[in-house]
Amino acid sequence: MKKLSFLLLIVLIVVLFVLNLLLGTVHIPVRDVLSILISPSSQGDMESGSSIFANIIWNSRVPQALTALMAGAGLAVSGLQMQTVFRNPLAGPSVLGISNGASLGVALVVLMSGSLGGVALSRLGYLGDVAMSVAAILGALAVMGLIVWVAQRVQSGVTLLIIGVMIGYLANAIIGVLKFFSNEEDIKAYVVWGLGSFARVSGDQMTLFVVLMAILLPLSMLLVKTMNLLLLGDAYARNLGLNIQHARTLVILSSGVLVAIVTAYCGPIMFIGLAVPHLARALFRTSDHRILMPATLLAGGALALLCNLIARMPGFEGALPVNSVTALVGAPVIAAVLFKKHE
Repeated sequence: MKKLSFLLLIVLIVVLFVLNLLLGTVHIPVRDVLSILISPSSQGDMESGSSIFANIIWNSRVPQALTALMAGAGLAVSGLQMQTVFRNPLAGPSVLGISNGASLGVALVVLMSGSLGGVALSRLGYLGDVAMSVAAILGALAVMGLIVWVAQRVQSGVTLLIIGVMIGYLANAIIGVLKFFSNEEDIKAYVVWGLGSFARVSGDQMTLFVVLMAILLPLSMLLVKTMNLLLLGDAYARNLGLNIQHARTLVILSSGVLVAIVTAYCGPIMFIGLAVPHLARALFRTSDHRILMPATLLAGGALALLCNLIARMPGFEGALPVNSVTALVGAPVIAAVLFKKHE
């Protein structure tokens, strides 16, 4: 039964990936899509219409689909790790304020660029996008370093969770002050970044993002045994020889790096990390992370591809904010968890 479920998830990912290439604001015939994918080297010999289609496929739709797949998988795994560490079904990737740290890093660069430098970062094109990605990574890593430092000195997971939430509130407060003193153009650029998008990553950035996630996701699988022990409770895990603080720090570090990379490239994507672990548990009916981790990874990639597909369905001008779509999918799942918990 579990093998069949894994097979269905893989087939679903393939189908959704193909649909992401076929569907969009510009209609491209299936025959043209297939010919472009089969013989990419012949793009230069194509007539003008087919050349435009090839440009859309390779420079827009393929990067978006790959980014959505990797980002969804990373956020889902990160969410599962947080829920396991804190044994809280409502914990998510942003629970420790790491994504807030990334947002603060971007806010410092975007909202202060116009005030101090006299030039809005949004006008710098590719250079501005790189600056925002670097700022997001630095902000997220700074908060993650603080959280890891606290985790090594705090025994209680609840205390660590509260400290993480307070860090998130502090980051949001600083962002609010920066907004108050910034000009409208900078605020708009920051708000657009905060809506989240899988279309922001392309070219060399997309290649680097996919390579990083392809390295980090398998490494996170090495923590499966540790997470199974943490799920048993601190006392039982300690009796089995597990160093609780060291294990908790490793899992938080793994989760934090995944969140930092995804947020830097795609913006703060909500709900996927919170909802997908519950979907995987419901589908596979197990708490064993040897099954749950790969299931969550696959389900996260599939859900992100679905959200990206809905965000740019034919009939919309441009694309809907990804966070609006993920909330529509994720909110019912969270509500169901709450109702089930209080039954």
